Amino acid sequence: MNELLVVTCHENERLHETLSYALEGVAFERVSSSVALPLLAGRRVLFAIGLSEHGLDAEVIALIAALRQSPNLMQGSTGAILLDGTGELYTKQTADMLALAANLAGCRFPGKPLVEATGSLDNWNIQSLRRGVSLLGAYRQAARELVQRLLEFSPKKKPRPKVLLLHASDRTTSNTLQIGMRISEKIEPYCDIHEISLINGAIFDCRGCSYKTCSHFARQNSCFYGGVITNDVYPAINECDALLLLCPNYNDSVSANILAFINRLTSVVVYNGLYDKQIFSVIVSGYSGSDIIAQQVIGALCLNKTFSLPPRFCLMQTANNPGEAMQAEGIEERIDAFAARMLESLYEKDDSTGI
Repeated sequence: MNELLVVTCHENERLHETLSYALEGVAFERVSSSVALPLLAGRRVLFAIGLSEHGLDAEVIALIAALRQSPNLMQGSTGAILLDGTGELYTKQTADMLALAANLAGCRFPGKPLVEATGSLDNWNIQSLRRGVSLLGAYRQAARELVQRLLEFSPKKKPRPKVLLLHASDRTTSNTLQIGMRISEKIEPYCDIHEISLINGAIFDCRGCSYKTCSHFARQNSCFYGGVITNDVYPAINECDALLLLCPNYNDSVSANILAFINRLTSVVVYNGLYDKQIFSVIVSGYSGSDIIAQQVIGALCLNKTFSLPPRFCLMQTANNPGEAMQAEGIEERIDAFAARMLESLYEKDDSTGI
């Protein structure tokens, strides 16, 4: 059995040719999404999806629905996504939805596991200039690199992993922070926990510097605005093995300070990728929409900013009034399970003691 499983869905001509280029010299098994479901567990899986202009293709919807309905369908798998669009819209939306569905079904993703092309290929303008090739050439080169990244990905465990607990929540009222602190208590015997709060002080958002300016500051491990992001968060990100990001749902988005943190990570990843770091998250919604926040975190930090995504990376809870989350039925058991998953992904047991 070939380790790499290529799952095609609504394959178009450009996607077919790009796959041929990306998979040259690689042993793989190729199946359509309609027959792939029994084969997904324990494999390295490349989802190769062609997307029509309206983005609501029946095959794609069926694949995502199947993943959502089967929580262990991709247990032990590692995934990546190659997405080829006919129009200019819906490629990122589809990738976010697919990545979350696969992750909740047990799939792990390496950092930057998405290569996507819009119909015009205009999203490859910058990369084509940097690589000195055509738009199509840049797209195909990135697809080949994606395959290699998928094949080579092997997350590292450590005897005493470092976890950065990052939040912007009020300690007395936040349901999200209460869950996060409870998780921290569970993993603290095995991990070094560094907590940073962004609730106090002005957190400036990214000002959109040119690549040259951003690179200048990045060489100094700094940023135009400085402040707590530069002084505290950047060093902590560079030192940690995992980020536990606490995300209350603010109007179907992460909070302003958390979003500013995400945007300003660009200065870190310009020179130092975060591929060796894992992202975990606690997401609490007052009413609904935790899945939207989970997709936002995946899209920003895994698909974009290069954090790797462990299986079932987030704990999602609905709670409104202060203290309500920790009173929810089964919450302690879910916290125990989530903490155990974190340790399973991060912690290297001592074989001599079994601890």
